Parts: sequence; C-alpha cells; structure tokens
Amino acid sequence: MIYVYAFLFCGLVCMISQIILDNTKLTPGHVTSLFVVIGAFLDIFGIYDRIVLYCGAGALVPITSFGHLLVHGAMDMANDLGPLGLSFGIFNLTSAGISIAITVAFILCLIFKPKH
Repeated sequence: MIYVYAFLFCGLVCMISQIILDNTKLTPGHVTSLFVVIGAFLDIFGIYDRIVLYCGAGALVPITSFGHLLVHGAMDMANDLGPLGLSFGIFNLTSAGISIAITVAFILCLIFKPKH
C-alpha cells in the first residue's frame, strides 16, 4: 500500500505545481522555491515526518523534501551545537545531493555545447 501512497503524493505535488504554472505567471523557478519553502514549513510543524511515514520514498523524492531536509538538519545540529549548529546543519543532510548536482552539471557542461 505504501507504493500507492508514494505514487499519490508525488502525483499530488506534480498536479499542484502544474496547476500553479498553468494559472499564474510564476516561472518554474518560482514554483520550485515555493515548494522548498512549503516543505520547510511542514517540517517545522512536524507534518512532513508523518507524510514520510505514510508515503515513504514518495515523500522523499519531490522538491518539498529538500526544504524538509534543510530544516531537519539545522534543527538537529542546533540541538547539539546551539545557534552555530543552525548554519552547519543546513548542509549536513543536503551536502551529498548538492555535491552530486554540481558534479553532474559540470560533467554535462563538458560533454554538451550550449546554444547561444
């Protein structure tokens, strides 16, 4: 059943973002930032952790999960290191994804030629 919940959650996120793109003048960058902030707010109130329990990886794949990981890491490190942990913790859980994105983007820039 978790597969169905994962599919429905990802589909819901995609549907909401497509409705926003179709009916507003927001760009994909705006919508992406909006969903990161929504994921962060849901994590602040403990809602996103409950969504992850029911939807599994379906809740960890969309962009909302990035906001969830930013806040989650910052709060965990803040408990250990205090206020300094807030700035360190932001990159604690997301550093692998950010590093992979930068590395893959660099390799693709070497392989493909951009259009001018």
